[in-house]
Amino acid sequence: MGVEITKLPSGLTIVTDTMPHLETAALGVWAGVGGRDEKPNEHGISHLLEHMAFKGTARRSSREIVEEIEAVGGDLNAGTSTETTAYYARVMKADVPLALDVLSDILANPSFVPDELEREKSVIVQEIGAAQDTPDDVVFEHLNELCYPEQPMGRSLLGTAKTLKAFDRDMLRGYLSTHYRAPDMVVAAAGAVDHARIVEDVVQKFASFEATPPPKPQAAMFGKGGSRVVHRDLEQAHLTLALEGVPQTDPSLFSLQVFTNTLGGGMSSRLFQEVREKRGLCYSIYTFHAPYTDTGFFGLYTGTDPADAPEMMEVIVDVISDAVETLTEAEVARAKAQMKAGLLMALESCSSRAEQLARHVLAYGRPQTVEELVARIDAVSVESSRNAARALLARSRPAVVALGSGRGLDTAVAFAEGLTKSKAKTLLH
Repeated sequence: MGVEITKLPSGLTIVTDTMPHLETAALGVWAGVGGRDEKPNEHGISHLLEHMAFKGTARRSSREIVEEIEAVGGDLNAGTSTETTAYYARVMKADVPLALDVLSDILANPSFVPDELEREKSVIVQEIGAAQDTPDDVVFEHLNELCYPEQPMGRSLLGTAKTLKAFDRDMLRGYLSTHYRAPDMVVAAAGAVDHARIVEDVVQKFASFEATPPPKPQAAMFGKGGSRVVHRDLEQAHLTLALEGVPQTDPSLFSLQVFTNTLGGGMSSRLFQEVREKRGLCYSIYTFHAPYTDTGFFGLYTGTDPADAPEMMEVIVDVISDAVETLTEAEVARAKAQMKAGLLMALESCSSRAEQLARHVLAYGRPQTVEELVARIDAVSVESSRNAARALLARSRPAVVALGSGRGLDTAVAFAEGLTKSKAKTLLH
C-alpha cells in the first residue's frame, strides 16, 4: 500500500500510489523530452508528436483509440511542456490494464499515417493562429525569446507554419527513437492500482524502448535582460517582467517560492492589494516561479489601460523593492500555509498525485515524501525568503515586454529596467 517504486533493467521507472478508498485510477507515461530538446529544424516537433500519438497505431485507428477508452467511461489526454511530454488516462479500477495497453500502444507502435499527419499539422497551424490572437500568449512568447535568446527554451512549443510543413513521418520516427528512451521515462499511476500488476504489464509492453539514455539538451543561458515594446492596437497594455530564478534542485527554491507567493501569489499578496485593491490600476496581476533542470524563471504579468502603464510599472518596482526589506512573519506564515494546503489538496486527486510522482522522479530520481516537502516548507524563514529575493534581484537584469498601443509603454518598460538598480540590490553588499 502507499507509494511503491520499481526501476527496470532498461532504466524505465514505475511509480505508483495505491489509494484504497478510490474506485478510479489515473495513470500515464511521462518522458523527459520537450521543447528545449529540439534543434532549429525540429521546432514544434515535440508538440506535433504528442498530437500524432492519438492518430493511429499498428493495431488501432485514431477512432478506435478514443472509443476504447470512452466506451469504459474513461478519458485520454496528453500535454507538452519545455522539459516533459505526458500521455495519461483516467479510468475505473477494472480498466487500468486497458488504459496501460492503449498508452503503450500509442508510444511503441504509432503509424504516422501521412494523411493524418497532414491534417494534424493543419490543426496546429490553427492553434498557432489562435495563440497569436491571444495577447497574454503573445506577450509571454516575446518574453521567452528575450530571456533565452537563440535557444530552444526561447521558442514557442507550437513551432511555426514553416517548420511544421517540413515534418514527415521519418522525422517523427527519428525524434521518437532518439528522445523516448527508457532511462528518461516514467510510468506513474495513482488511485485504485496494483503496483505488481502494473510492473508486470509495463515489462511486457514497454520492452521496445532503448535502454541507453537520450542526448542531453543544450544548457540554458538566461539572457542579458533588456526590454521590448510590441505595438498592437489593443484596449489593454499587457506588461510582463522576468528575472532568472533557480533550478529544481536549488536549496533556496522553497524560500524563493514563498517570496513569490507573498509578492503576487493571491488576493492577499502585496501586488494585488497595492495595485488592484488600493489603486485600481488593473484587473489581474500575479507573479510565479517556474523551476527547470538547470535554470529558473521568475515572471510577473499584469494588464492595464495604456495610459496607466507607467504608473503601474513604477508601483510594481517599488513594491518588489520594498518587499525584500520589509517581508513579515505573518506574510511568510500565510504563504507557507498556502503552499502546504496546495500540496495536501493535490494528494486528494489521483490525477494530480500521478503527475506529482512522475515529475519528482524525473527531477530528483525518486518521489519525495509529504513529510519531506512539508519540512522544507516549514524550514523557510523571513530571512531565508529575503535572501532568496536579494539573490533574485542580483542574479540578472530584468527582461521586460510590453504589448499594446500608446506612448506610455516605453516609459513603463524603462521603469521596469531599473528594478535591479534599486535599493534592494544594495542589501547584498
